Amino acid sequence: MPEARPRENAGEPKEGKPALSDPYERGGEGSVGRHNRETAARPDDAERREDTACRSRLKALGVVFAPQEPLSDPAGCSVPFPISVSKLGDIAIDPPAVLNCAMTETIARFTSSVVSPAVRSAYGTNLKSIANASAYVCRPRHGTAKLSEHAFGNALDIGAFGLADGRAIEVKAGVDPRDARFLATVRSAACGPFKTVLGPGSDPDHALHFHLDLAPRRSGATYCH
Repeated sequence: MPEARPRENAGEPKEGKPALSDPYERGGEGSVGRHNRETAARPDDAERREDTACRSRLKALGVVFAPQEPLSDPAGCSVPFPISVSKLGDIAIDPPAVLNCAMTETIARFTSSVVSPAVRSAYGTNLKSIANASAYVCRPRHGTAKLSEHAFGNALDIGAFGLADGRAIEVKAGVDPRDARFLATVRSAACGPFKTVLGPGSDPDHALHFHLDLAPRRSGATYCH
């Protein structure tokens, strides 16, 4: 698996260890001041226009999705414009994932440009599905009181990649060399399009999936471990 490349503190602290300083915390280093209860604000007109434009781009990409009612919770969880995503072109998300539009567009483009070609190169077949291990859920990050990116529809956990020939490439350690190379290729390429990339070896919580998110940091830095 690729070497850790932190440029800021991790968004998901390791289990059993003290939480690192929060890169999303309001007023903190690298913060954009969004990830707290006070800033789960109502969307403004510019955000509405961007979401409309984003949904148009999704349709052009062949993404199949259904609009959902706005999500919010007294804890601070908030997705003003959620969508339930069932297909990225010909590739199913199973079960459908509730995400925000920006995260959906990023995963759609990443799947098309990176994951599908990597599947064809490694296995000589097509990518059929992505196993959704977690999308929107209103919860804090493990071991902290800070909200997870999942609480904003801004993260997707991938548990496996389903191939057209019936095979499933599970995200875990100890796989055969070909699967390990494929998973390493996907994981390495994810760092950049996604702002946080975690998986097997990061900590026990991520032993069986890739965690991909668009955690907003002022500097645009990534944390890939």
